[in-house]
Amino acid sequence: MSEASATALEADIWAEDNDDSWQRLAWIQVAGLYAVWLREIKRALRDRGQLLGGFSRPLLWVLVMGIGLNPYFRGEVYGEVRYVVPFTYLQFIFPAVIVLNILYTSVQSAISVIWDRQFGFLREVLVSPLARETILLGKILGGATVAMFHGCFVLVLARFVDVTITPQAILSALGLMFVLSFGLTSLGVIIASRIKSFEGFGVFSNLVILPLYFTSSSIFPLDPSLTAAQSVVNYPEWLVAIVRINPITYCVDALRGVLINFHQFDPTTNYLVLGGMTLTFFLLAVWEFRRG
Repeated sequence: MSEASATALEADIWAEDNDDSWQRLAWIQVAGLYAVWLREIKRALRDRGQLLGGFSRPLLWVLVMGIGLNPYFRGEVYGEVRYVVPFTYLQFIFPAVIVLNILYTSVQSAISVIWDRQFGFLREVLVSPLARETILLGKILGGATVAMFHGCFVLVLARFVDVTITPQAILSALGLMFVLSFGLTSLGVIIASRIKSFEGFGVFSNLVILPLYFTSSSIFPLDPSLTAAQSVVNYPEWLVAIVRINPITYCVDALRGVLINFHQFDPTTNYLVLGGMTLTFFLLAVWEFRRG
């Protein structure tokens, strides 16, 4: 019997000694939620490849991409357009590397849905007293927790890229990182609910991750104070449009605002897009999980 099912059964036995039915039901759901969450954490800790990727990915981006392009990132004037980003390239991409680590880990963690379906664990849990929504929430919270820790790996590099972070900024960043991790793990569950094979999930998730990241103003600035006509002096019009409709753009910008005090977009818009994206992906994940 699996750990989650055993915990749910223990909760059911304990609850039988209590007369209050709603308390019994609530205890079963809470105990089951914790068991599913803990299982996701243990799975991630045992996956050495995922841990290695969480460490190596930010190091490669900061050491190779950041240091390599750092000398070319400075304020310049091109005709009537002037870059207004008063930071080094390393400082500029630092929040975006956090988002990259969270993006990869969140989406890839949802592959556990395929594992559980292939090896029968999901069927076993579904016949337990746990509600489907509880099982899904436990998996998403587990994936989001792991992804947030991978984002924290990048925060450790802050002093090496000359980014000074206050305790208040760290708390704000952790809050944003958790909401982002929750939303992106939900996106991974949506993909995993549609894709039935491990190979297909890997290919399709990369098709989603890479375009989302590279068109999110993560590696180049897009100043929204410029008019559309001014923007296309530096970038093609189609690229400017894609960057502005990409929700990850506003997540990166929110984190930049917290960590290096630089916004390209209105902060309220950033938070609304991040919250709306997370809620939308979660509701879609619930819908997919119910019909799966």
